[in-house]
Amino acid sequence: MPHPSALSTRVLLVCAAIGVATGLVGGIEGWLTVPVLAAAPFLYGFLLGVHVLPGIIAQELFRGPWVALLAHVLAALVSSAIAPVYALQFLGTALLFGGVQELVAAAFRYRAWGWWRFTLSAVVIGAGIAVVVWMAADLAQLPPWARIAYLALSVLGPVAWTLAGLAVGRSLERAGAAPQRRVRR
Repeated sequence: MPHPSALSTRVLLVCAAIGVATGLVGGIEGWLTVPVLAAAPFLYGFLLGVHVLPGIIAQELFRGPWVALLAHVLAALVSSAIAPVYALQFLGTALLFGGVQELVAAAFRYRAWGWWRFTLSAVVIGAGIAVVVWMAADLAQLPPWARIAYLALSVLGPVAWTLAGLAVGRSLERAGAAPQRRVRR
């Protein structure tokens, strides 16, 4: 089955709905950043992983190029309206996470849509989160148990959010939001 056009009205409207819903969640994450970094910085990587949702849901529904990046940018705009102080971070995260999701899908020529492929992009994103936040938040000053928890949660957070996003995508597909796919025999 050919990929749906990235510019079709259906794709744009569904990606916009995904962007609004996940953008609300992302905006809430933005406001939780400072309290989490102050009280339990080792949890931040897990929290930041919520930003994988727009692309995962869009790719699960449409299984084609550009939908992850489109959904991410739309979600970043909504998040920016909720927590404007983080607008640049939301847009940067959207481009980074959406870009990784698109690159991993492109590496498999937009033909591999199993949970493992989504998990691969989540692990890549989690590793990136671990490195960037470690440097930005100076997590080296934490006790060893907190550093280990931080590293584990930074990688596992995007994986957990990815699995949740896949479940949402499948639910939306059952509800009729995705094009019908032919089953290959």
